[in-house]
Amino acid sequence: MEGSFMKALFFGVVAEDLIFPYPEVPEGERQTTRAIVEKVERFLEDEVDSIKIDAEGELGEPIVRRLAELGLFGLKIPQEYGGAGLSMTGHARVMQSIASFDPSIAALLTAHECGLSPILLFGDDEQKKRYLPRLATGEMTAAFALAEDGSGSDSGMMRTFAELTEDGKTYVVNGAKKWVTNGREADLITVFARTSRAEVGSKPRMATLLVERGPGVSTDERVETLGIRGVPVSHLELEDVRVPIENLVSKPGKGFGVAMEVFSMARLGLSASMVGQSRTLLNGAIERVSSRRSFGRAIAEFPIIKDKIARMMADSYAMSSMTYLTAGLVDQRVEDYSLESAICRVAGSEALWRIVDESLSVAAGSGYAKPFEFERRLRDARSMFVIESTNEILRCFVALAGMQGPGKRLEGVVASMREPVKGFGLLREFAVRKVKEALRRERMSRAHPALSREAVIFEAATEELAQGVERALREHGKEISEMQYVQMRVANVAIDLYALAACIARTSSAIERRGEEGARREIDLTTMFATAAQSRMRRNLQALEHNDDELRKRIAARAYTDRGYPFDVI
Repeated sequence: MEGSFMKALFFGVVAEDLIFPYPEVPEGERQTTRAIVEKVERFLEDEVDSIKIDAEGELGEPIVRRLAELGLFGLKIPQEYGGAGLSMTGHARVMQSIASFDPSIAALLTAHECGLSPILLFGDDEQKKRYLPRLATGEMTAAFALAEDGSGSDSGMMRTFAELTEDGKTYVVNGAKKWVTNGREADLITVFARTSRAEVGSKPRMATLLVERGPGVSTDERVETLGIRGVPVSHLELEDVRVPIENLVSKPGKGFGVAMEVFSMARLGLSASMVGQSRTLLNGAIERVSSRRSFGRAIAEFPIIKDKIARMMADSYAMSSMTYLTAGLVDQRVEDYSLESAICRVAGSEALWRIVDESLSVAAGSGYAKPFEFERRLRDARSMFVIESTNEILRCFVALAGMQGPGKRLEGVVASMREPVKGFGLLREFAVRKVKEALRRERMSRAHPALSREAVIFEAATEELAQGVERALREHGKEISEMQYVQMRVANVAIDLYALAACIARTSSAIERRGEEGARREIDLTTMFATAAQSRMRRNLQALEHNDDELRKRIAARAYTDRGYPFDVI
């Protein structure tokens, strides 16, 4: 299926056929997934001691062996290669359950899946036959090595180099990789290396290589991390590592595209993991406020506490709705879901952080003490801000990738204005479109009538986003890539719009199945989220025109000059 819901939205187009009806798991797979979830949850409940894992900083061999026995290393691998062959939705639901018990286990499986995904997505038949069966059973585990010192999000700074031997049969790889999750334990490491020499200002031709542990491959001691301490993170050294040409995935120069596709898929698993963590925190908070008493009654009765729980519920519902909407898009074979998955990753990590913060608040002193679960959950939640890129980088990606289509169209219009005879057709199309935009707004016609207010909020903000994007592109042109304040605000609006669309689609399906009263909880959560999102979107859209950006940049520049905070009272 072609199209991207969010990329269409940047044009002001509501591609509602992509999100209505809200995707459902087919009954056959529903039963399969439920059986896996029940089996996994019994294992986690009976055999996993998360306090011990956190204290000792490792999962331990017995846990890893049990993960293999349960088939969890092969969730995404097709059955023909010995895996479970789950859909993206089924996979997300299993990852949700795992992370709800212990995010370290979910992180280990995510790292393994990132390492094998290039084979799954781009590998040839021989590579799949050679590696996937062993990766499915856990006989081999995998890791993913992209980041380097000084080249986290900037692939142009990559220094790891793969040189093809004269006979064209072998790559010789030299370099170092940072922050490799499962790097110390993995038998197979997907390494990204440049095949062109490093030159200032030049983008590397990047290759994807399957590197088996062997001569020249070494890792240092594990990095001590703040959270998800059970999963090993280390730095990787590659010295004259010989990799046969048969272990090249895709083609030389295609490595960046391979990495981005892997990230798009991995971010959905991470988002499902955050849904699971949020659910555990919310359940714990509700239990806490129901049992803790003050002034002769449970603190759950106080309006301030009710407000906290309501906000946590609305955040959780929106996070879950967009995660499983996006998983459904992948299962429907939508070609491009890169924006949607990035949005899920950003929104999920920030919603989880708000939820863990409120959970600690209602837990009071117990939230600060180590024997209780809340402080560990806070440390685990913080890691979600940096896995698979930072939220700042992802916001820039969402904004720039979303604006790319409108930018190209605008460039075509400007070029046509320079040569009006040649460009008459494009100019006519542009004029007709502007007249249509002035006369009518794009509608979300498939939303249930009970959600008409929420649909109008969505429609109005969509129109304003498209107009704001066009104004920004006209004002800044190609310099838009440097306008990070604009990017941040555009991305924030896009994130709220996608979350709101997901809530409306999911709740509409709930109403159609159970009626308005039967779906009252979903309606209330969607209404609450829509009201909060409307306020945020208004602020961000208004700030595109009226802001204090230059003042903020001056303050930061002065702080850099002063090398810190310069004020004192003595």
